[in-house]
Amino acid sequence: MTGRIRRAPFAERAARRQTGRGGRVRFVMGTTPAVVLDSRRRDPRAERARQTVPGAAGRRRIIWGSARPGQATVVSGVSAPRTIRVEDPAMLVLAVPDFEEMRLSRFDRQILGAARLVADGGKGAVGVLCPADLPEDQRVALSQAGADRLFFLPAGRSDPAQQARAVLHWFRASGAAHILLPESPDGADRARRVAVAGGCGFMGGIQAFSLRAVIAPCHAMRRERVVQALPQVMTLEEDRVAAYAGLPHEIVQTDWQPEDVAEKPVINGRVRLGEAIAGDPASLPLAEAPFVVAAGNGVSDFTTFAELVRALGATPGASRVVCDAGYMPRQAQVGASGTVLDAACYLAMGISGAPQHLQGIGRVENIIAVNTDLHAAMVARASLAIIADAQEVMPALLRLAQQEGENPCV
Repeated sequence: MTGRIRRAPFAERAARRQTGRGGRVRFVMGTTPAVVLDSRRRDPRAERARQTVPGAAGRRRIIWGSARPGQATVVSGVSAPRTIRVEDPAMLVLAVPDFEEMRLSRFDRQILGAARLVADGGKGAVGVLCPADLPEDQRVALSQAGADRLFFLPAGRSDPAQQARAVLHWFRASGAAHILLPESPDGADRARRVAVAGGCGFMGGIQAFSLRAVIAPCHAMRRERVVQALPQVMTLEEDRVAAYAGLPHEIVQTDWQPEDVAEKPVINGRVRLGEAIAGDPASLPLAEAPFVVAAGNGVSDFTTFAELVRALGATPGASRVVCDAGYMPRQAQVGASGTVLDAACYLAMGISGAPQHLQGIGRVENIIAVNTDLHAAMVARASLAIIADAQEVMPALLRLAQQEGENPCV
């Protein structure tokens, strides 16, 4: 190395930089700026070593641009997660998700996303009508989905009229401007009951939703109805609005209830709903199955695979390679050339993730991948990845399921 003075061109350019009128940036090129010259030759290997920090699972990662020559990299601690708190909203928008199996589905998140869109347009807040016995983890999920207020409905769903009456009284008592529900069997029935009982403006089956107008089909799907002013009660079709993806909102819970809601539920309703009876997961069509366990080319012991599927209470699936080999029936094939899934959870055992297979799991909420290849496409797509041989993971999962003595996915 030589002892000559080396110029720093980036430092000279930064010293010439000036802000002119209107915030426009200009550079004074007439004189040489006074900058501190670096007399040392840069050592790229040393700089890279200073920028390298330990990451998860022992993997090292590089924080680019965080260290200058001669400076050590300081890794700051994890900052506290930021939340948005709506203190005094100008308006309130209510959302009534279905909460099937006491969990927030993808469709429910889309309804909250639509409510969040309307509330943000009017500097308002989003209130969610939910069961009183909603699990705590789902309340955290509501915060991440954009909810600001929680209002609790009476327990029990056996009387649709009572549920609609509770929703209507919350709607009136809270002074909400709009109420949004999913166009599902339960949500559609509840929305129409609320609109008729309250004499509210209603629009169902909305397929195009924005703050300027909503569009829904009419006249046997041959025409479209366009409404510019948002109705009071609305139901949305699935996949019409994106779910909220911003910062979590701080939820303010309220124990206040309208007097009519706190009254004893009516037990002599004209319509009574019985409890849903779970069917055999093995006989469910893949398109309707909530939990699918699929085998790929990395699975050779299909006897253990079948036992694991039964123990987990899942629906069996397979990749195209397995179906072509005759190990699984063709109706179990997952992918663009097979069945497109709409499941809540997908467990892929030994599946690398071909493009046509990934097209079949695009709507799945949670994906768990078991594969020996760290760089497999399925591992990159998964929410949770187990880098191990599927032949070793399957017996371990089977033993854990047998020790639990019950369905671990319920």
